[in-house]
Amino acid sequence: MSRINPLHIIGLLVVVLLFFMMKLGGAKDELEHAKESYKETLKIATQLNGLKGVYADNKRVKKSLNRLLRQPSLTQANIQKKFTATGVILSSDGMGKKALNSLMGKLLNGSYNIYSFKIKRLTKDSASLKMEIKW
Repeated sequence: MSRINPLHIIGLLVVVLLFFMMKLGGAKDELEHAKESYKETLKIATQLNGLKGVYADNKRVKKSLNRLLRQPSLTQANIQKKFTATGVILSSDGMGKKALNSLMGKLLNGSYNIYSFKIKRLTKDSASLKMEIKW
């Protein structure tokens, strides 16, 4: 009576084998999910790296802003620029709507990281502007 029945051992091995097969299937699913997540993360990191090259280049941003503000339509608008370590602050106490329209068209279509933006209408044809661009 002290002998273990071989059928019980075989049954236990079959149950253990089925258990490990189920665990292996779950691990395969997790691995596939991890691979998909890695591919998506790699894609996002590549895009962010490209965007960082466009938006974080402060020399390029300074150069393009200076070129933009030297345009004849914007020189009469009396736009003050103040460069800081983290960006530039553009402000004007009163500028015409044509100059404002021109400036907004150039800034919003360009690759600038606009941090804060405030326009206040002064009269029918003029407005004040304060904008902070960061890099």
